[in-house]
Amino acid sequence: MTTTTSNQRQHIDDLHFEHAQWLRELRFYKDELKFFTTRLEEVASRYTSMEVLKELEQFQNQLLIESNVLDELIHDTNEHEHYLASYAIENPVAIDHVAFEDHAPLRERVERNRELQNQFKKSYLRFLSKWL
Repeated sequence: MTTTTSNQRQHIDDLHFEHAQWLRELRFYKDELKFFTTRLEEVASRYTSMEVLKELEQFQNQLLIESNVLDELIHDTNEHEHYLASYAIENPVAIDHVAFEDHAPLRERVERNRELQNQFKKSYLRFLSKWL
């Protein structure tokens, strides 16, 4: 995980580029969750054993939690992007000469979420290979 100190300054174009990249990634994860949910429904329709249903419920809960986390990350990224856009509108001449505080805490959250997504996918795919 690459971490940038919070006292580093960034150009608005660099921050905007990173926001756009994160939003594409986070929306991809949201779409993936829909697919994962559909696959869980397939498992639920095939099995009624408590063992399977217990695991299935755990994944359903994880999907719900992850969906909420993604919504929050998307919201926070959009909020920071809105702040930058508002500043650019209010200061059109100075915008190219201003360095903004790096959004390291948000970057760390996105990177951590990426790691958690990968861990989740591994365990989810093991579950599917076991029951489908």
